[in-house]
Amino acid sequence: MRAVVDVMGGDKAPGEILKGCWEAALLLDGDDRIILVGDEKITRPALESSSLTPDQKSRYVIVHTTQVIEMDDPPVESVRSKPDSSIAVMCKLASKKEADVVISAGNTGACVAASQLRMRTLPGVSRPGIATVVPTPRGPLVLCDVGANVTPKAKHLMQYAVMAGAYAEVVCGKTNPRVGLLSVGEEDAKGNPVVKQAVKMLRDEPLINFIGNVEGRDLTRGTADVIVTDGFVGNVILKLMEGVTQGLFEQLIGEVVSNAPQVVDQVKPVMKKLIASYDWQEYGGAPLLGVDGYSIICHGRSEAKAIKNAIRVGKQLVTSNLNQRIVDVIERSIPVAEE
Repeated sequence: MRAVVDVMGGDKAPGEILKGCWEAALLLDGDDRIILVGDEKITRPALESSSLTPDQKSRYVIVHTTQVIEMDDPPVESVRSKPDSSIAVMCKLASKKEADVVISAGNTGACVAASQLRMRTLPGVSRPGIATVVPTPRGPLVLCDVGANVTPKAKHLMQYAVMAGAYAEVVCGKTNPRVGLLSVGEEDAKGNPVVKQAVKMLRDEPLINFIGNVEGRDLTRGTADVIVTDGFVGNVILKLMEGVTQGLFEQLIGEVVSNAPQVVDQVKPVMKKLIASYDWQEYGGAPLLGVDGYSIICHGRSEAKAIKNAIRVGKQLVTSNLNQRIVDVIERSIPVAEE
């Protein structure tokens, strides 16, 4: 596996990004390499002064870039106007098959745009979608899309079901994952026109274990292993769940400290384990499913742990040959005419 990491992207770049790359050294074997894309004046001294052994350092390659796409830069325009940015260069390396995985905690829109413009889509895929693993009380849930396509067509939602289902098998170990379509009611007649059309497509497709429409409350009830929605709703759900979870933990800890301080030491190990089970950084990042290569988009607040785990997941995707699985299922699925 050759993983390209955007050293310049993210709220905590470059420090935490590089730290995560060093921590990933123990995950590497065989011909594995990590390509550090960014300002060489930063990456070279950091690599030389790291605590990695000489053999470990030999697995790191530095590619110098002179531009950076900022978090508030317009995505498509920035990719085109900043061709020597870390995001644009890493996707160009993947397009030339000089890298297998690209990883960035930078501008999400720019990552999506660069991946689509440079790496292109897999055969048969109409639009890529971002899939993320959401921790829930019933185990991990794959949610797709969470930001790549805010106005999808029904065909896109059907393909998200195919791609996210394959991803759930590889990353979450789900066999024949149950797929639900997010709507405002369980009945097929509920939802907007796109959702209604997508329901029919999904019901007609035997290669998808479609369980029907699901509602917002089903995200934490273990009703489905994969939930498909548009990028606008998916992104709102993702951020809402992050905020609610963090708020509940803070309130719970505050209540224990205020009302039962004598049991704080007893509760600490339980709370630590519970909080860890909801830590989004454990899953590294969210892959942009459907592009020709593997593009993993990390949270802007990613720390070293998230970057290390993104590299781990990237290796997992390459080893499992996820993209070929996606292409095979799409080829065998019922053809859907372009709208």
